[in-house]
Amino acid sequence: MSNKEVYKKTLIFSVRSLLLSLISLTLFVACCWLGYTIMEKVNNKGLIGLGIGAVIAIIIAALISHFFAYALKAAQIAMITKAVTEDELPDDVYHEGIRVVKERFTTVAAFFFVTGIIKGIFRQIGNLITGAGKALGGDTGESIAGVISGIIQVLIAYLCDCCLGWVFYRSDQPATRATCEGAVIFFKNGKTLLRNMGRIFGMGLLSFVGIVAAFTGIFYLIFSNFNAAFSSLAAEIVEAAERMGETVPAFFTDPNNLSLIAAALVAVFIWNIIHGTFVRPFVLTGVIRNYMEAGVKNIPSESDFGILDSKSPKFAKLHRELS
Repeated sequence: MSNKEVYKKTLIFSVRSLLLSLISLTLFVACCWLGYTIMEKVNNKGLIGLGIGAVIAIIIAALISHFFAYALKAAQIAMITKAVTEDELPDDVYHEGIRVVKERFTTVAAFFFVTGIIKGIFRQIGNLITGAGKALGGDTGESIAGVISGIIQVLIAYLCDCCLGWVFYRSDQPATRATCEGAVIFFKNGKTLLRNMGRIFGMGLLSFVGIVAAFTGIFYLIFSNFNAAFSSLAAEIVEAAERMGETVPAFFTDPNNLSLIAAALVAVFIWNIIHGTFVRPFVLTGVIRNYMEAGVKNIPSESDFGILDSKSPKFAKLHRELS
């Protein structure tokens, strides 16, 4: 199966993830609007109400992600992994994916334990690489470290998904051992797998620029019709700054600028949804294919685990528990 065929057959997970994201977005907007409106009418402190509404919305969105979105993401990774390793997928991809997730991770806690370990391992190793930039010293070292850190964080997200795919592939092994193997695969085949960087960052940059620019313009036009609301928000910002004895730059007290900022924030949020839902899975399909091909050809042995024992305390601890 080609990457395009795999992507199309697993698109159902993306669509359902989008529906969850839209529910979260609707709840966020509703909570913020209700919080602002209620507090503005009760004691003329709409800005505080806006913040309270945002916090409530974030908590609700986190719960949705924890108990529902994780299953969709994991099932999609499981089916992508199955497609690139077996060159086929069942007719009912959705229910098969959910079944595999429930079979591999009998509880939500089991899933987050494994993914938490995976992220911890790669973050610790990422910190070591970032530290190499800081070791150069001075502003140059800090700048290099910052760039390295940003690149690593993006790579870590893909590596974690690949490692999770390996845990699904190695269903005959305990999840903890498969996790160790998945982490080792990258470091045994680093040069081969780094060829994914062009695909990851190129498509990411293109989608960011195109989507954010388009939606910023659309929402700026929409928000321009609510000048009174943004004028009220600007007044709230000035009042809050005066109470704290601070001075707010004029840019942030101009209603037009506030509507532009709001439009840009919404655009970035929408980009995050669209990119994560539709663009990233396509990129991930190719990344997982390269990763799985490298891993299947040379499955890590016990002796290979020593590669990471000295680099990640989390990995070393997990490795000891396997003994």
